[in-house]
Amino acid sequence: MKITWIVLGVAALVALFLISMYNSLVGLRNQVKNAWSQIDVQLKRRYDLIPNLIETVKGYVKHESETLTTITKARATAMSAGSVGDKARAEGALTDAVNKFLVVAESYPDLKANQNFLALQEELRSTENKIAFSRQSYNDQVMFYNNKLEMFPSSLIAGAFGFKAEESFKVESEAERQAPKVQF
Repeated sequence: MKITWIVLGVAALVALFLISMYNSLVGLRNQVKNAWSQIDVQLKRRYDLIPNLIETVKGYVKHESETLTTITKARATAMSAGSVGDKARAEGALTDAVNKFLVVAESYPDLKANQNFLALQEELRSTENKIAFSRQSYNDQVMFYNNKLEMFPSSLIAGAFGFKAEESFKVESEAERQAPKVQF
């Protein structure tokens, strides 16, 4: 009788341990999904700002239509990207296009003095900072989750229940890896 209780007690402890580990994996997976949602919110904000910025600039830079077309195409590609890797590549191209666009805009003194342009430019800078923070948070969550998937004994539970590793948001563009040049 005593041995039966001991066996039942050990079985209950093992079951509680397995349940706890499974719940931990589910929680981490949901944190990764939430972190991705935060990136998505900021990207949506950026996507909404870009057309307003383009409209403000159009009247000043009529002969720069290629730049405007490039940024519009990059925005459309980024909005339709699916996987994290595709999204990262598309976002890199969009960032490059926005940066080139802002460089072109800098050569128009009347535009640089336009209050709408300045406000939109500041909103875009703020959004870019929020996107960078959200990417960092997402990558941190992915790292915690992927570590848990690979570490023993949680790797056994992860494998048994079909948990899959998540992809980090990586910088694909060489231009984004470069330090910006500051000239006075």
